[in-house]
Amino acid sequence: MSLFPPLSSRLKSRHQKLLALVRENTGRLLGAMACMILMSGSMAAVAYLVEPAMDRIFVLRNEQALKLIPLVVVLVFFIRGASYYGQEYLMGWVGENIIKRLRDMLYGRMMDLPLSFFQGEKTGELMSRITWDVNVIRAMVTTAVTSSLRDFFSVVFLTGIIFYQDWKMAIFALFILPAAFYPIVHFGRKVRHLSTGCQEAMADLNSHLQETFTGNKVVRAFNMEKTEKERFFAKTHNLFTLSVRQVRAKSLTSPIMEFLGGAGIAVVIWYGGYLVFKEAKTPGQFFSFMAAVLLLYDPVKKLSRLNNAIQEGLAAWDRIFDILETSSEIIEPENPEALAPGPHTVAFDGVSFGYGDIQVLEDIHFTVKPGEVVALVGASGGGKTSLVNLIPRFYDVLAGSVTIDGHDIRNLSLATLRGEIAIVTQEPILFNDTVRNNIAYGRPGASEEEILEAAKAAFALDFVNGLEKGFDSVVGELGGRVSGGEKQRLCIARALLKDAPILILDEATSSLDTQSERIVQKALENLMAGRTSFVIAHRLSTVRHADRILVVKGGRIVEQGDHESLLAAGGPYARLCAMQMEGPNGKDDHA
Repeated sequence: MSLFPPLSSRLKSRHQKLLALVRENTGRLLGAMACMILMSGSMAAVAYLVEPAMDRIFVLRNEQALKLIPLVVVLVFFIRGASYYGQEYLMGWVGENIIKRLRDMLYGRMMDLPLSFFQGEKTGELMSRITWDVNVIRAMVTTAVTSSLRDFFSVVFLTGIIFYQDWKMAIFALFILPAAFYPIVHFGRKVRHLSTGCQEAMADLNSHLQETFTGNKVVRAFNMEKTEKERFFAKTHNLFTLSVRQVRAKSLTSPIMEFLGGAGIAVVIWYGGYLVFKEAKTPGQFFSFMAAVLLLYDPVKKLSRLNNAIQEGLAAWDRIFDILETSSEIIEPENPEALAPGPHTVAFDGVSFGYGDIQVLEDIHFTVKPGEVVALVGASGGGKTSLVNLIPRFYDVLAGSVTIDGHDIRNLSLATLRGEIAIVTQEPILFNDTVRNNIAYGRPGASEEEILEAAKAAFALDFVNGLEKGFDSVVGELGGRVSGGEKQRLCIARALLKDAPILILDEATSSLDTQSERIVQKALENLMAGRTSFVIAHRLSTVRHADRILVVKGGRIVEQGDHESLLAAGGPYARLCAMQMEGPNGKDDHA
């Protein structure tokens, strides 16, 4: 069964998708609706029971009514309580389920977007979309759907009661309601605008927290604690200002509704009292009518708060949908080509690449044969990392092609392509998990023996065994509980265990001291054996034994050959070597 079909035709496409998430829970929604009908009906019954309670018990002193009516009241309130529980539980389940789905959709979409997306967004803001904005939508879903249905049925039942009792007096009571919708609409627009501002301010605050917590060592080293505190205080003040303005807009709707409701009740008292004086109504009939009107105005007043919740939720949904609608320039092929297992030949044919209007690589041509080790050297910013990032399709070429065994990588599925590649970066990334799970990250089903062998080949076994819990030791956030060299060896073990035929080493030893570098270099030699390897290195001493060295400058390959031939040529590579040999003692400068 489909709920709210007329409403969906009036909503934006993205809002219809939110409504579609609600519709997926139709069964529980129908159960909640049944509970709401019972709850609203019990509310109307309470108003109706005022007349027989007053007239038969207090005026006519009917003993039978004295025994029966209290029992009926108890039954009505029991039904009301049970239906309230059923409605709250079922709608709470629906709300939490929708939020889980939204979080899954949002995180799944983010994980499918290319690196360029994350480079253009703040980490804290992306986290805010999944946490803060989604929680706002939960409030909208649970409050809006629950309140709208419950209050709708309450209004229907109570309106029926007052028209049944006296249609003329009912018209007097209801004439004021149309005027109540103006403040709801007016202040609802303001609340939505301010809610968007609050959500953006909270995202900015999260981003600041993430940056300063991650970079806390730098903050302290440069004595910037005071400055960062002042920046944080400024951001919280901005959030405070927007929140207060939002509270003011939300708070104004209720007093206006209260005043309009009071005006309607005053009319009822005046007209109803006049009829009682004329003996056209009994006191019981009047108070029963009055109780129904009082109960009727309550759900009408709630419309203002309901509208505020809807406006806040729609603002959050728009921010979330901005991510869900973000398209990726990395397109999966509809009919991906198969790639044979084993060693691979990787070729760059006329490749050009850039970030926006900035040209980074231009007309790159070279081929790497199976098992060959190719080193990329050159000054920072020359395009070395951008070049190797094209192989796993972190970015796509603007011109030319990158091929593996003659297959354009754009014709391979991303899973197939990246399954053939292992990467070790300058910044070793470990997760807040055990040593075992970090090594087995690319092969969750790896055996204990395979994990042990990978650690041994990466020269990590001795230090791992020295940890308090060995392979079950948790390395901390970003591997903060182990040293830089130890982190790098765990990353090498991870790459070894993946056993991919193509290997990318992006300055894997540049941040290490000499002793750590020697150990890691031995591990890297084990890792590169038999693999098609791309090695980016700042320290030229680490690439002397490469099969071929490519010198990258200004986005072009300006020189290539082995170490000895390039030194003999006296070109850019020879000059780079000379610069690094100009240490304070005339020795190789690794700093």
